[in-house]
Amino acid sequence: MESFQLDWFTGDDEFKFYIQYGGHEEDMHVHHHVDFSELVIVLHGNATHIVNAEKSFIKKGDVFVINGTTSHGYKDPDEFRICNIMYKPDMLESAGPELRRSNGYQALFVLEPHYRNINHSLGKMSLPISSLDYVSSVVDFMIEEFTNKLQGYETILRSRFMELVVQLSRQYEKQERQGAEGNLMHLAKAISFMEDNYLHPLSREDIAAKSNISIRHLNRIFQSYYQTTPFAYLQQLRLEHACRLLKTTSLPISEVSFESGFNDSNYFTRQFTKAFGMSPKMYRKNR
Repeated sequence: MESFQLDWFTGDDEFKFYIQYGGHEEDMHVHHHVDFSELVIVLHGNATHIVNAEKSFIKKGDVFVINGTTSHGYKDPDEFRICNIMYKPDMLESAGPELRRSNGYQALFVLEPHYRNINHSLGKMSLPISSLDYVSSVVDFMIEEFTNKLQGYETILRSRFMELVVQLSRQYEKQERQGAEGNLMHLAKAISFMEDNYLHPLSREDIAAKSNISIRHLNRIFQSYYQTTPFAYLQQLRLEHACRLLKTTSLPISEVSFESGFNDSNYFTRQFTKAFGMSPKMYRKNR
């Protein structure tokens, strides 16, 4: 199986981004991406999508994201035309925390790509014609900018790419989903809620209610997709926040504990040491 690197498509060391129209008249062999993610928008026709040897039907309007751990290819294309957008994953992280709080973003760009190795049928968001027309116009503009490479084109492309990500995330959230994809949407709601409120007191009841599911179902899907509990995920967010405070401020450890959502500084120190193999004081000294 062939491995693709982003450098094969673009030699620009400063701007690791590539966009193109892909017209597949013949089968495309299964491959995987070494160091980039790929947003695929099906603009016309249909094909069989092979993901880790599993097959599913894709057609005009379908949108999905493939990350570097997943192999995929296309078979039996019929007037099949797509847009490929290849980017480094950290390009999305630079957008700011508000994007991480979007349910649709968490589902389409984070959870689906990560768990496609578990459930290969994930990731068939279908755009209605009106939305696909808008997305196609954005893609046209981006490809023209990428082709001409006029002064400032990198800034414009970053901006339009993030606009596209936001619009697709909104569209994902609108669509009714069931089964595994429905679980991802519930999980995305839970994660978005915790990302936004992890510094405040939160109970399992609060998180489940915000996700529109029972506590039992919330625990089940967290175990299924993250092999952990909602509480453990919440605590990890708080500990990561504590790390940032330890590195960037001179606050006393007790205040770092409080500012990170822990009411008991002794409990905070024990959990921090368990997670990072050193006390908060030693962590600050080493950093």
